[in-house]
Amino acid sequence: MAPAPPVERMDLAPGLTISRVITGLWQIADMERAGRRVDLDRAADAMAEYVDAGFTTFDMADHYGSAEQIVGRFRQRHPGARAEFLTKWVPQPGPLTRDDVRAAVYLALQRMGGDCLDLLQFHAWNYADPAWLDALFWLDELKREGVIRHLGVTNIDTAHLRVAVSSGIGIVSNQVSFSLLDQRAAGRMTRFCLEHGIRLLAYGTVAGGLLTERWLGKSEPDSLESWSEMKYARFVEQAGGWTALQELSRVVKQIAGRLGGGVSMANVACRQILDQPAVGGIIVGARLGERNHLSDNLRLTAVHLDPVSRSELAVAMASLRPIPGDCGDEYRKPPYLTASGDLRHHLDSIPTPYHSAHGADGSTRVLTGTSWEAIAGFSRAVRRGNQVWISGTTATHRDRVIGGADPAAQAHFAIDKIDGALQTVGGRLEDVVRTRVFVRHITDWEPVARAHGERFGDILPANTLVQAELVGDEYLVEIEAEAVIPDHPTGDPTA
Repeated sequence: MAPAPPVERMDLAPGLTISRVITGLWQIADMERAGRRVDLDRAADAMAEYVDAGFTTFDMADHYGSAEQIVGRFRQRHPGARAEFLTKWVPQPGPLTRDDVRAAVYLALQRMGGDCLDLLQFHAWNYADPAWLDALFWLDELKREGVIRHLGVTNIDTAHLRVAVSSGIGIVSNQVSFSLLDQRAAGRMTRFCLEHGIRLLAYGTVAGGLLTERWLGKSEPDSLESWSEMKYARFVEQAGGWTALQELSRVVKQIAGRLGGGVSMANVACRQILDQPAVGGIIVGARLGERNHLSDNLRLTAVHLDPVSRSELAVAMASLRPIPGDCGDEYRKPPYLTASGDLRHHLDSIPTPYHSAHGADGSTRVLTGTSWEAIAGFSRAVRRGNQVWISGTTATHRDRVIGGADPAAQAHFAIDKIDGALQTVGGRLEDVVRTRVFVRHITDWEPVARAHGERFGDILPANTLVQAELVGDEYLVEIEAEAVIPDHPTGDPTA
């Protein structure tokens, strides 16, 4: 039998070449449930088996159990081994300081036994709280200091990737769910990434193992064992249910059988995503020290899907219900496609983004801390009874204009501030009934209107857009809003 071709590699960013099949360590946290601990030496030696096979790139996070400590042990036990380590920082929502950011990065360095992080990927829980941008700006400072080689994000939607990039933050990758079941990344996210030289790192390509021979032809289980299976069962439910999964699986199996040579369903599912524009790599989970899929992953390089196979997959995917929203929405709004179906395993609560004060007249006022509020003597928002009035809002945050010269990015950040003001007084963006949009240049009407459509397309408030002179040449758009908050509670995503 001919030897397998070398593992595919690519330049994710200058000075960072990765194996395109990335070994994911999310399941370390699952292995350590109920107080169990992974044997660090055994896991580190299992990691070395992947490196020896050519799979030199590993993905982890600060909350993936002992994953970062396993990297540190690997470096001790296998000095000089060539490997790339991608980690994440997922802070709790709420205020952050520059010292908080620095402490988190140095904790990762301490755990992983290095002096520079190859790629630090940041996750934000609530875009309406501008603390997520503070964190990215401070991480960018650490990158310039040489503590972080490259900066990425994870589970960020297209609008907010635009906000970050247009604000001058150098981002090389976005890690998102992308599979035959979940095609959200294939649309505007891919177009934006191709335009800006950003690579997608795709996870969930085999739906936690549900899209493999193990489940082909099986009845829907009453219960599932791992967090990964529980998570992707929710994706299956959204995509059309167990019957839809089985129909897709039969097509995938048929293609695998036609290719021959031991090609598996996982190979077909992974190859389809690897070949998508903007995809830099796929993340395949491993239970280090328990089992691996090295032989199957090695076969992937030799798999090539012909036009007939791609057409069959396209037809099968078109029969599925689309996963709602944009990339990462499953962590910020219903349906919460997590192992628990909510955010209880991730968060205790989501603090309100801004400060509020209650007046003697029964009204509540919100301040976002911009210099304009102090100079002109106004509140960002005023709530009286169920009504909320939100002042004309620009893309101002502290001493920065967010979004640079991109009118759509400025519009998205202004809408985030409106959302933050509403959250602070107990409302939601969905409660908005009226918006007024002012653009400096009438030629910017379309990108601003499209940004408004992305955020309000399901809400459909009354709206006016006009050209107007704005205060400050750097401001391209200003938005004001009115909302009516219903009497019933909005619900707690952590419940």
